[in-house]
Amino acid sequence: MDLETLLRWLHVLGACVLLGAGAGIAFFMVMAQRLRDPRVIAEIASIVVIADFLFTASAVIAQPITGYLLMREIGWSLTDGWITLSLALYVAIGLCWLPVVWIQIRLRDLARAAADQSVPLPPAYHRLYRIWFALGFPAFDGVLTILWLMLARPEFG
Repeated sequence: MDLETLLRWLHVLGACVLLGAGAGIAFFMVMAQRLRDPRVIAEIASIVVIADFLFTASAVIAQPITGYLLMREIGWSLTDGWITLSLALYVAIGLCWLPVVWIQIRLRDLARAAADQSVPLPPAYHRLYRIWFALGFPAFDGVLTILWLMLARPEFG
């Protein structure tokens, strides 16, 4: 396997992990939320936090590295419009994802406390959940858009 093929494979693999982990994490958090049981939410949120650090964070680190190396190997430029737009979207996604990670940890802790005390989830939990949910849409749409840009590589200007 030549270097370009290896870099393409690693970059696509990272994109799949980002998309898959994001979709899986969102699915499990939403399903747990529907049950309204603090014990279940605390357990699922604990797993989600681990998954985000293992899968999402590793892909978040790998993507710009493999993307940069691939760009250099092929001869593309950071000033190519689709690459510039992809990078801008990547930063915007990161600005959504970073608070989501903190929120997931906070949701887990609030659900644990409610479960330990055998009380309903507090209003702070529900407020944070709505923010978590709202931040997920632009982040997920951004990942989908970057995938399209990677495949279509449209010319701007």
